[in-house]
Amino acid sequence: MGKTRAMKGDLSTMHTTRTIGLRAVTAVALAGLALGGALAGAIPAGAATTPGEEQYRPAVHFSPEKNWMNDPNGMVFYKGVYHLYYQHNPSGNTWGNMSWGHATSTDLVHWKEQPLAIPTDDQQDIFSGSVVVDKNNSSGFGTATNPPLVAIFTSAYKDASPHRGLQAQSLAYSLDQGQTWTKYGQNPVLNRNSANFRDPKVFWYDAPDGGGYWVMTAVEALDHKVLLYKSDNLKDWTELSSFGPANATGGLWECPDLFPLAVDGNPDNVKWVMVVNINPGGVAGGSAGQYFVGDFDGTTFTSDTTDPVDSLPAGTPLAGFNDGSYGGWTVNNEPGNWKNGPFADTPAQGTLAGQNQVTGYAGAGLVNSFNDGDWPLGSMSSPEFTVGSDYINFLVGGGQHPRISDKLDNNAPAGDLLFNGFEVPDGSTLADAGWTGTADLEPAFQPATAGGDYFIGAKRINTFEAGGAPGDDRQGTLTSPAFTVTRNFMSMLVGGGQRAADSGEVLEAQLLIDGNVVRTVSGDNAGALNWKGWDVSEFAGRSAQLRVVDQAGGGWGHLTLDHVMLTDQAAVPRSDETTVNLVVDGQVVRSATGTNSEVLDWASWNVAEFRGRQASIRIVDNNRFGWGHLLADEFVASARPAKPRLQGYDWLDYGRDYYASVSFGNMPQNKRVMLGWMNNWDYANLVPTSPWRSAMSLPREVGLTQTADGPRLTQKAASQVDKLAAKSSYSEKSARSIAPGVHPLPATASGDVQRIDVTFAPGTAAKSGITVLGDGTTSTEIGYDAATGEVYVDRSNSGNTGFHPLFTSVDSAPVTVDGSGNVTLRIYVDRASVEVFAQNGLRTITDQVFPGAGAGQVALFAEGGTARVKSLTVTPLKPSMFSAALSTVKNSR
Repeated sequence: MGKTRAMKGDLSTMHTTRTIGLRAVTAVALAGLALGGALAGAIPAGAATTPGEEQYRPAVHFSPEKNWMNDPNGMVFYKGVYHLYYQHNPSGNTWGNMSWGHATSTDLVHWKEQPLAIPTDDQQDIFSGSVVVDKNNSSGFGTATNPPLVAIFTSAYKDASPHRGLQAQSLAYSLDQGQTWTKYGQNPVLNRNSANFRDPKVFWYDAPDGGGYWVMTAVEALDHKVLLYKSDNLKDWTELSSFGPANATGGLWECPDLFPLAVDGNPDNVKWVMVVNINPGGVAGGSAGQYFVGDFDGTTFTSDTTDPVDSLPAGTPLAGFNDGSYGGWTVNNEPGNWKNGPFADTPAQGTLAGQNQVTGYAGAGLVNSFNDGDWPLGSMSSPEFTVGSDYINFLVGGGQHPRISDKLDNNAPAGDLLFNGFEVPDGSTLADAGWTGTADLEPAFQPATAGGDYFIGAKRINTFEAGGAPGDDRQGTLTSPAFTVTRNFMSMLVGGGQRAADSGEVLEAQLLIDGNVVRTVSGDNAGALNWKGWDVSEFAGRSAQLRVVDQAGGGWGHLTLDHVMLTDQAAVPRSDETTVNLVVDGQVVRSATGTNSEVLDWASWNVAEFRGRQASIRIVDNNRFGWGHLLADEFVASARPAKPRLQGYDWLDYGRDYYASVSFGNMPQNKRVMLGWMNNWDYANLVPTSPWRSAMSLPREVGLTQTADGPRLTQKAASQVDKLAAKSSYSEKSARSIAPGVHPLPATASGDVQRIDVTFAPGTAAKSGITVLGDGTTSTEIGYDAATGEVYVDRSNSGNTGFHPLFTSVDSAPVTVDGSGNVTLRIYVDRASVEVFAQNGLRTITDQVFPGAGAGQVALFAEGGTARVKSLTVTPLKPSMFSAALSTVKNSR
């Protein structure tokens, strides 16, 4: 696979790999086509068709009626109307066909979707940018009496363009208040002959001498630089300066913004804020936004908040890899590759051939398993040592592939192979082996000899290759001849796609007993097949059939199946890990992985329980594909844990789902209101929503306030959001204790569209707080961890979390209790998201969640001691989006 940029914000495809039939996510819309006839127990109820009634549809956040959305673009206030443009796929529900969608509002909360503003064409995709009100008609696109709105956007040029492969800045203008747009005939207006120069944010700078000019901030994404330009007419640009690299550089820099704010409202104390969004490499993993506070003199931004390079933690070095050798470590490199990969015979000295820049390591050498690219597999182990400290600190980077089992090979378990592993004689098909089927899955089309990875033998079932022309839109059923269940488990290799129960589509292998579906299994939206299976002990001795059902279209609309077996033991999944592990008595007792970043950062293991015991460190690279490598350096035995560098930087939000955030232009009263994309590139294409995918955050008014560390951002929902408040449904004004355990609040506190204001004192509790969107089994936990001094959102048991392995998370932000020992939270709950503002907005956490239908219970909790709730108010919010539909959906109680 070449080094092509698969999607805006995605760095993973920029690493050289060798792949065998890996299927990429396409931008085709999910078709939602139904198979003729009923499949017993197979087809879920159809998804709601009225916009606003769908499960997970936000009530007070903007989401498009249908199709894909990502970055907010061109946000501007003009003549009483707020304009929100955004990255949009007008043709499908995954990333692609990038164009500018458009919505308008008179109050920032009631949004009306408008016709597509700036569409893709055969020459270019329309990437992110901004809109300015050219009041003085400096561009000449309008007149003095009808000045233009001017959009400055990134042209991502396609193969048909003479600028193919490049990203450059272009203009379009509107003379009808942002409704229709005309592209400038001499685009691009700023071209650096770069493939990663994008996301222009333009503002008017009032110079101290009374003059002024337009200033553009844009990024060289791979270089971690914000470039500043000036112009008098929006067409001709002169470079002013650059900023960066600084602080977080673990991924692409994107979507910059630069603006002034008065500290605590004092006009005599104005500082400038530089926003830089980053993916991956965010504080919670994947996508995030960081900011810097400093000064801008019209030419150069100077940061006051760039962190210095740290030193090694105090302690006893265990390994540093700085003398040109591995120092007695045992290295196992997979034979038969182009190079002696993944580790070679000696440490790397930094970045390897074909790799993006590696930073964050210390000294002259490090472990870097990118030797020969992502493809080779291997491991390396340290000599044994005696654990003599409470912590082991080390630097880690590279791929985010956690350890999931001890199984590193793809060997089949012991048992009985069914259907001969689909290895029918050449020239024959599954029809000759007694299989039946429908539509594109007629058995005469199977087995396939293409597609997937980690299959066994030469042949397998692959519904991508079924029917006529291969593709994800091939659909049908394929049913095996009968077999007898003779062992307790069925194990099989499964790959390809998956579909959520509410998608209206079915994509799975099914076990049939007496014609009824009793077990199902799907892929993981990945080309690699892995071992999965079922406990079938209750069906011992009974006749069964295996049925493959593909009722799915669009990206990952296929299933791959191989090597179906009856076994005595449950299937053990292969661990496609890139990990650093601590081994004690032959068992892995601690494990860490990277964050899909070429920047190493500190990780720590608490090893106090193993003091005095023999241990070793094992580094494993068992992944061949995107980010299939690991970085490690400087293992130190220490008395205290090392603090990850990421935690010391300044972040707009500490959750997983606040990205590409920038501010509105031309705001009344010079207010600074920001809006972010409420998603994360780690799983953005797979969140279980249909027919739309993604929402925007609530609009946030931001300010600067003086703290012990200097001026820092505070954020609060724009005042218009709180005008949606209905009468409070539940309130506690007297303090009371929260005993250990979970304590549901009365039904009047329940709801899935509401604001919750709570102040509590952690007291003796190790953890305490509130849960929302509960159903008695699952909920989203929002609390304070006294040991770490952090507010957190735990969505590990929030409902549907299985659509991507990186979605399950506990996201936390450092928070200091106030002078009375209290933590104060304002929480906005909106059906499929929580936005948490802690301690008057000094910290925020934004996370998507996908609770079960009807979930809305609220509870207080404490762990390990007693906390105390000081005040609590629950306020339902009136729907502002798709109001006609949502007005019939009452706040659940």
